[in-house]
Amino acid sequence: MNIKEEIDKLTEDLKIYQDKYYKEGISLISDSEYDRLTDRLIALETEHPEFQHPDSPIKRVGSDLTNDFPEVRHTIPVLSLDKAYSDEAVLSFFSKSIEKKGGALTFAAEEKIDGISMVLYYEKGILQRAVTRGNGEIGNDVTPNIMTMQSVPLSLPEPLDIAVRGEVYLSKADFEHLNAEETDESKKAANPRNLAAGTVRRQKSSEAARVPLTIFCYEGFWGNKAETPPDHIHILAKLKALGFRTNPHFAFFASSKAEAERKLRETGLEGEAYAFDSIDSFIKKKTAERKNLPYEIDGLVFKINELDVREEFGYTEHHPRWAIAYKFEAPQAEARLLDITVQVGRTGRITPVAEITPTKLGGSTIRRATLHNQEYINELELAIGDTVSISKRGDVIPAVESVIDKNSDGNTTYEMPSLCPCCHSEIVQIGGLQYCPDYDCPDQVKGRIAYFASADEMDIESLGPKTVGDLYKAGILRSIEDIYTADYHKAAGLPGFGEKSISMIEKGVKESLSRPFSTVLSALGIAEIGKKSAELLVKNGFDSIDSILKAADENNVTAFSSIPGFGLVTGTRIVEAFRSEHVRKTIEGLRKAGIHLSSSMDEKDDENLEKIFSGQVWCITGSFENFNPRSKALKEIEKRGGRTVSSVTGKTTHLLMGSGGGSKAAEAERLGVKIVNEDEFMSLLGKANEAVSSDDNGQLSLF
Repeated sequence: MNIKEEIDKLTEDLKIYQDKYYKEGISLISDSEYDRLTDRLIALETEHPEFQHPDSPIKRVGSDLTNDFPEVRHTIPVLSLDKAYSDEAVLSFFSKSIEKKGGALTFAAEEKIDGISMVLYYEKGILQRAVTRGNGEIGNDVTPNIMTMQSVPLSLPEPLDIAVRGEVYLSKADFEHLNAEETDESKKAANPRNLAAGTVRRQKSSEAARVPLTIFCYEGFWGNKAETPPDHIHILAKLKALGFRTNPHFAFFASSKAEAERKLRETGLEGEAYAFDSIDSFIKKKTAERKNLPYEIDGLVFKINELDVREEFGYTEHHPRWAIAYKFEAPQAEARLLDITVQVGRTGRITPVAEITPTKLGGSTIRRATLHNQEYINELELAIGDTVSISKRGDVIPAVESVIDKNSDGNTTYEMPSLCPCCHSEIVQIGGLQYCPDYDCPDQVKGRIAYFASADEMDIESLGPKTVGDLYKAGILRSIEDIYTADYHKAAGLPGFGEKSISMIEKGVKESLSRPFSTVLSALGIAEIGKKSAELLVKNGFDSIDSILKAADENNVTAFSSIPGFGLVTGTRIVEAFRSEHVRKTIEGLRKAGIHLSSSMDEKDDENLEKIFSGQVWCITGSFENFNPRSKALKEIEKRGGRTVSSVTGKTTHLLMGSGGGSKAAEAERLGVKIVNEDEFMSLLGKANEAVSSDDNGQLSLF
């Protein structure tokens, strides 16, 4: 038997032994024999890495090599969920969804595991990447650590291109055991979630392998839509059949219990069946069971079952419109209301904010909390000096929940000012919200400019909110389009505006000229058009600003409202925005500056680049001065014909190494891979002594 044949046989045998032990609790061989076979496979794969299988069982053991966690862009929506805090709110979600659809719907209910959100990307049935949620668009590649988890399949029984969402967690018992073993009190974790989060980011995967993390998978996204199951419960059944671990504590709601039972039988799932009128009893039951579960949950998730309806309802910038999370009672604390300040946002919305006595809550000190609007203040009958209950809604956003004791100063319910606190225009009421109607209100103008320049939008370095405020006060910036015509040297002599600072602003402005059209569209800050909406517009034929302006001129609301996930309200607001004189003025100013106002301009830039990296395979390690995040360097390579990978292998031709390169450099030297530093790379790009401007974060595409 040659080396390759021995590796093949050991791989197949160990996979069988692992599956039997971890999935069925059956030991086919003794522990000593299993260890002997494992050690032999490790030795063979170390000597002959070219024969290692992509789903080798040795990856369960982990490595002592130091990992870094590159940033990669998700290819599926990885958004948060809208929140509910009562059974009435959940039932309202059901009824509003059914009314919006105009027909019968069914709903799935799952436990909201208090763990780490993870996306598993498979290509042709082999696990390629495991990526944290990150900011919902870009996460960290933690594949080596996730591969050590026995509950994560390294390969599937079918050669599928599929992305699977799940929640990585640590059981209560394992958490208590590991914390008890830790003798250093400073290293003990506060809760299972914190320990799980730290483990998935361990620098050595061999250390991650020693923590018994597991996962519940709850969503699947097929690369080939024709292969996608018809609804959510069939997706769960398929995931289970493919070897993924799904949560057995699953419930299904329909108009009648009998209908729910019938649909569950069709899938073979062993969930609980309920009628809609049982929401209250179901939530009470799950709340009571919570303390007895072997893992932590912080709520329940209710989802529309029908996938075509999900697609029709679409997403907001923050959450899908087809799901809602019921949160168990949020942590609360008492505080005294010292004052209420009023803020003016970039859209003119007036928001009251509670200034409270410093209060410890959920591990942090809270000094301010949201009050939403005047209607909410009225409901609470809230007055300055009252003692109030503060919560962290969704465990994140501080909010005033109720009044515990009224003040003894005689203060009555707070009334919002009738005039804008910034420009003194008369505030107008639209629905339950208050707005300043003056488009030129200084706070609105500064907000729009800062939003346009922010890291999540045009990413103009050194042009943050404070700098924008100073430049506005100095009369240098008074509109978005001024960013590209302003003489920043007029700020010389002002505090914080030295020669270097001004140079950084000018460099950031210059770099922003190459941002893609979809980014520019989002950065305009128009209501209803965030990043995902901008991308949807481009994908649905609105690939230039002129095509959008033309539809707006024709008052063609349908052209926008017919886009999946938009609807009549969104379509109407888009038309109104692009017929606005203010927006048109900004667009024309950006056009003169040379900003990308069509997707063809983006493509033209890439087409004109010489494919100097064609046929090359690049890996990246370390941190860089000109590539932050470093995925910008990946994009530069890919635009010039190169292929990028996340680890150094025998097929890698180049390693781009920044400071703190770590183990990848040693592996590259061992394999004879050419190592390129940042200066050399800049020279290759033809951009020596210039900062590289990149409009996106590069990664290998899943589908």
